[in-house]
Amino acid sequence: MSGRSLTPAAEQAIAWMVRLRSGRDDARQQVLFQQWLAQDPANAQAWEQLQQGLGGHYEVLRRAPATLRDALLQPELGRRELLRGLVGVGVFGGGLWLAGRSEGGRAMLADMRTGTAERRRLQLGDGSELILNAGSAADFAMGDGRRLLRLYSGAVVVQVAADRARPFIVRSAQGEVQALGTRFLVEQLAHSTRVVVLEHAVRASLPDGASLDVQQGQAVCMHETRIEPLGAGQTYRSDWIDGRLSVLDEPLDAVIQALRPYRSGFIRVSPDVRQLRVQGVFPLDDSERTLMALAQTLPIRVEHYGPWLTLIEAR
Repeated sequence: MSGRSLTPAAEQAIAWMVRLRSGRDDARQQVLFQQWLAQDPANAQAWEQLQQGLGGHYEVLRRAPATLRDALLQPELGRRELLRGLVGVGVFGGGLWLAGRSEGGRAMLADMRTGTAERRRLQLGDGSELILNAGSAADFAMGDGRRLLRLYSGAVVVQVAADRARPFIVRSAQGEVQALGTRFLVEQLAHSTRVVVLEHAVRASLPDGASLDVQQGQAVCMHETRIEPLGAGQTYRSDWIDGRLSVLDEPLDAVIQALRPYRSGFIRVSPDVRQLRVQGVFPLDDSERTLMALAQTLPIRVEHYGPWLTLIEAR
């Protein structure tokens, strides 16, 4: 969940919110809910903080048409995704989060992080330069004869400083990328890692020893057990450096995924429009304008419910 995990009380508060906002809560549900509140002061605190964070938007959802409530309760709206939206608008405070030892916990404590709609340029101790996309987290360490950048979330473009004695390696959840040249992009996706070579070459490797050299202009997607070549002409994927989202015949779902780090709250894309094809160049730093452009060119409608929820559905 973008670098954070919830306390049990906060998790349960979310679960109760989902049940109660469905509009189907009966007297028995209310009794169980009151029992849960009384079980532990932490439960009441979590519930109060959730309601304060949502403000009047909770009641808006409670009174929304049944079609909207049903959309929110569909299995596709995972609790993890909903929580990401709540975090984005600060619904929960630090007291309800645990850093843990998970990848998410390490991302939360990473030395290099970017927030919503924030890009950063950094210079490392070895002289290499990084550009972090919005919503990214990484750590850097030098030692054992190598330079290691751990990417926990988001995307990074690396301009590697020459050092023959210490190879430069980027490690993601799926494997490692070793610089054989100077400039490349690594992006941590939900279940894979995308690598795009902007200059010279890199070597992508999996934990099982499988590897593939990737040349300038080429890209690969590193999965758990295989490295998938994506072909040439992929350098446009680094256009986010200049605040542009360049899209070349990709599904709407992928476009919204690239837009998520630039918006607070949660964006839900209805399953029946996720595969609509999109092509164009859109502004990342004005996400509302991008959503309006998509609504004008695709058979979709975009509806906002307060600052924390945006629904994209068929028109």
